[in-house]
Amino acid sequence: MVEKIRELLLGKPKNPLDPKIFRHISLIAFFAWVGLGADGLSSSCYGPEEAFLSLGEYTHLAIPLAIMVAFTVFILAATYSQIIELFPAGGGGYLVATKLINPLSGVVAGSALLVDYVLTVAISIAAGMDAIFSFLPASFLPYKLGMAILCLVFLITLNLRGVKESIVILTPIFLIFILTHATIILFGIFSHGSELPSLITETVEQTQNGISEVGFWALLIILLRAFCLGGGTFTGIEAVSNGVPVLREPRIATGKRTMKYMAISLAFTAGGILLNYILNDIRHVPGQTLNATLIETLTSAWPFGKTFLFVTLLSEGALLFVAAQAGFLAGPRVMSNMAVDRWLPTRFTNLSDRLVIKDGILVMGLAALAMLLYTGGSVKILVVMYSINVFLTFTLDQFGVARHWLRERGPGWVQKFIVMCTGFCLTFVILTVTILLKFGEGGWVTLMITGLLIAFCYWVRRHYDNTMKALRHLDEILTQLPLSDNIITPPKSPSKPTALLMVNGYNGMGIHSFLAIHRSFPGHFKNFVFLSVGVIDSDRLRSKTEIENFKSSIQKDLDKYVKLAHKMGLYAESGMLMETDVIEGLETLCQNVSQKWPKKVFFTGQLAFEGENFVTRLLHNQTAFALQRKLLFNGMEVVILPIRVRLKQTALP
Repeated sequence: MVEKIRELLLGKPKNPLDPKIFRHISLIAFFAWVGLGADGLSSSCYGPEEAFLSLGEYTHLAIPLAIMVAFTVFILAATYSQIIELFPAGGGGYLVATKLINPLSGVVAGSALLVDYVLTVAISIAAGMDAIFSFLPASFLPYKLGMAILCLVFLITLNLRGVKESIVILTPIFLIFILTHATIILFGIFSHGSELPSLITETVEQTQNGISEVGFWALLIILLRAFCLGGGTFTGIEAVSNGVPVLREPRIATGKRTMKYMAISLAFTAGGILLNYILNDIRHVPGQTLNATLIETLTSAWPFGKTFLFVTLLSEGALLFVAAQAGFLAGPRVMSNMAVDRWLPTRFTNLSDRLVIKDGILVMGLAALAMLLYTGGSVKILVVMYSINVFLTFTLDQFGVARHWLRERGPGWVQKFIVMCTGFCLTFVILTVTILLKFGEGGWVTLMITGLLIAFCYWVRRHYDNTMKALRHLDEILTQLPLSDNIITPPKSPSKPTALLMVNGYNGMGIHSFLAIHRSFPGHFKNFVFLSVGVIDSDRLRSKTEIENFKSSIQKDLDKYVKLAHKMGLYAESGMLMETDVIEGLETLCQNVSQKWPKKVFFTGQLAFEGENFVTRLLHNQTAFALQRKLLFNGMEVVILPIRVRLKQTALP
C-alpha cells in the first residue's frame, strides 16, 4: 500500500541507463524559460512596485526608472550568457567564484546562492498569496499563511516527481500570465498613447522643478535609491546558468536562447508596468498590490473586466508559485556541486529513483517553511533578505569573469570585459545601497544566516579533509603491497566457503577489508567475490557516455581486486550494478549473486570514528548498517568489518 501511494504521488521510477532518459528529463529552451525564467519574470510582480513606491512624491521619475530597469536586465542577461559559455557544465555563481577568484569566494557565492534559492521559494509563495488575497475579502487574510504552507507542501511533492514533469504541469499558468499581462501593458500604454509626448514634457518640467527644490544630487539619489530598492526586479536572472545541466543539448545554445527569452520578457514586463503606474496615476491601496490596482483601473470599463481581473491576478499569484521552481531546480544543483567539493555532506549528490536530488529538494522546502514562519509571509521583509544575497552573488560573478577576461584576453575580450565591468558596477551599487538602507529591516538576518552557512561549510570541509588524511595512509601502504607478479588462478569451488566483499573503488579501505577477512578467518574462505555498485549521482547524470565511462572505471577497479586475490593464490571474480541508490543497488546485487554460492558470507567495511557522534553519522553514510538489516531479514549472513579512524592522530586501524 505504501509503495502504491508513493508511486501515485511521485510517479514510476526512471532507469538512468535508458538511452532515451537524458532526452526525456532535459529541457528545451521554452520549458527552461518556464521553469527557470519564471523566477525572473515573476519578480515583476513585486520589484517594480517596491521601486515605484520608493520614489515617494517624485513619481515622474518612473520613466527614467523604467529605462534603467530595462537596461540593467539586458546587461545582466549578457553577463550570464558569458558565464554559460565559460561554464557549460553549469554551477553558476559557485563555480564562477571558485574557479575565477578563489575557493573562499566560491563558498561565499555558493552559500549566498543557497540562501537566495530558499528565499526564492519563500518569497514566490508569499507574493503569490498576496496577489490572490488582493481580490478576496479581508476576512480571509488570517488564512493566508496557512495557505502558503499548503502550497509549499504541494510544490515539494511536485518536484519530487521529476524536473520536467513539474514544469510541464505548470506551463499553462506561465502562458496565461504572459498573455494577460502583455494585454494589460499594451492596452495601458496605447490607451494613453496621445498622452506620451506630454508626459515626457511633464517629466522634464517636474524634474527641473525637483532640481530647483531639492537640488540635482538629491533628486539623483532619490532615483538611485528607488532603482536599488527595486533590485528584486532583477532576481532570478542567474538561475539559467545554475541549471545548465538540465538543459537539452547543445546546452550552451539552449542556455543562451533561454536567457534571451528571459531578458526580453522581463524588460518588457517590468518596464511596461512602471510606465503604466505613471500613465494611470496608480496609488497604493491598503490590502492590494499596485499591480492589482493597475489591472482593476484599466479593466473597470471592460464587459468582462472583473473576470479578466480575476484571471490575471490568479495567474500572477500562480506564476509566483511557478517561480518557486527555480529554487527547487537550481538550489539542489548548487548543493550538489558544493557537496562534490565536500563543502556540504556528500549525501546531497544522491539522486532518487525519479532522478532528482531528493535530499536537496527536502532541505530547500523545509528551509523555505522556516523563512515563511519567521517572517509571517511578509513580502517586504523577504524581498530585502532576498535581494542582498542575489546581488552578493551577482557582484562576485561579474568581478570574477571581468578578471578572467583581463587575464586571458582573446578574441572580442574588450567588449566582453566592458559588459562585465558595467554589470559589476550596477550590482555592486545595488548591493551596497540595499545593505545600508535595509540592514535593520531584515538585511542583518540574511547576512547572519549566510555567514553561519559559510562557517558550516568550512567545518564540513575540515572534517572531510581530516578523514581523507587519516585514510590516505591506508591507500599509500596497502595499494603498494609487495606481492609476487606470478599470477596463478586457482579453480572455482562453488561448494566451498565463499566471501562476498562489497567495495567502493580500489583503495586502502577495500584492501584492508579483504586482508581483515584473512586475519579473522585464516584459510577458511576459498572463493572471493568483489561486489560494487556504481552510484549515478547528480555529478554523473549528464550523458550516456559519462555513465559508460564511469561503468568502465568501476570494472577496472574490480579487476584490480580480482588480480590481487589471484596473486595471493585465491579464486576471485566480481559483480557490479549501476543504480541511483547504493543500498538498493547492493541489496539487488547481493540477491542476484547469492544463488551461485551456497556457503556464503557477505562482508562490508564501515568507518568507525573515535568518539562516534551525530556529526560523523550526518557526514558519512551508514550504508553498512542499513544493508546489514536488509540482508539479515532476507536470511543472509553479513559481517561488518570496522575501519577505525582517529581524526586527531592519523594512524592505521
